Amino acid sequence: ALLVPFRERFEELLAFVPYMHRFLSKKRIRHRIFILNQVDHFRFNRASLINVGFLESGNDTDYIAMHDVDLLPLNEHLDYGFPEAGPFHVASPELHPLYHYKTYVGGILLLTKQHYELCNGMSNRFWGWGREDDEFYRRIKGAGLQVRRPSGITTGYETFQHLHDPAWRKRDQKRIAAQKQEQFKVDREGGLNNVRYRIESRTDLSVAGAPCTVLNVLLDCDTNETPWCTFG
Repeated sequence: ALLVPFRERFEELLAFVPYMHRFLSKKRIRHRIFILNQVDHFRFNRASLINVGFLESGNDTDYIAMHDVDLLPLNEHLDYGFPEAGPFHVASPELHPLYHYKTYVGGILLLTKQHYELCNGMSNRFWGWGREDDEFYRRIKGAGLQVRRPSGITTGYETFQHLHDPAWRKRDQKRIAAQKQEQFKVDREGGLNNVRYRIESRTDLSVAGAPCTVLNVLLDCDTNETPWCTFG
């Protein structure tokens, strides 16, 4: 199950779905692409959307790829197979065009469903852009799992195409109220067990012949717990 957190990036979606369908089909990897479209009026919450995608991905998938919509793998030797030995970070710091710190696990990360459950998924406390993957790294470690990364890939920072246009797409990097201090804490309570959401609609569609499922997701926020979930 390719879980793709999404909001208002239509042109990236049009490129992503057919490209990934071709890429994975060529590798003979059976897959389903889930576009997790956040339609509520709260700030973007990538981690909660991944939790929702996990819960809604059905029993016919046995592992997940958390996958940014603006990152396309160019090297066909990249491994997207079943990550039996532990979380497999495809977009590793040696290969990602932008992020090179050694605890980075964002971009594209594969986990078995069992391992994702062992981590209790991702924290739901991260509204706005960034930091949720750094907290997830600490969850992986806390669950006694080892992150593995590609080896023998020689394309370096040319391994992925990054579609994001920062001039056009401003990222919501504001840190509101107590969010500044909160963003570096490990969330020991929440995750898969307490993500609050409703599926507004589920639509199977095809983009240039490539199948995907679009889930329109309404996340809910407890403003006492995380007052920084709103723009106000």
